[in-house]
Amino acid sequence: DPAAEALAEQVGRLVASRGATLVCGGLGGVMDAAARGAHQAGVATIGILPGESRTAANPWIQHAVATGVGHARNLAVVASGDVVIAVGGAWGTASEIALARTLGRPVIVLGAGPEMSGEGIVRAPTAEDAVALAFAAATSSID
Repeated sequence: DPAAEALAEQVGRLVASRGATLVCGGLGGVMDAAARGAHQAGVATIGILPGESRTAANPWIQHAVATGVGHARNLAVVASGDVVIAVGGAWGTASEIALARTLGRPVIVLGAGPEMSGEGIVRAPTAEDAVALAFAAATSSID
């Protein structure tokens, strides 16, 4: 979805503008776009890959982690951050949201995505809002 990819790239740039490292699934689509935005803005990018080869990462990933565990890598993706920003997506994104909430990580949903709601899940209308909400949540949840 080109609209979701544009939002993801903007999120990557905005995360980078605050000096944070971007962790994502490391493959194509919104993962590629978010990593591109962050990398071009000069911060580290980490991709947690489902397969066994680090070379499967998109070109914007600086540090690739090959897990060999398929979709189970979603747990490693969400456990590696303080807050999750979900951009678009379907079942894989829904699983990441559920896993993030199970771990107590706040979730910001940006754009169209899984229709999930509940404690710790907030929807944001813009990339700027999503990143601002994520950093506010991270700051309040870090001891």
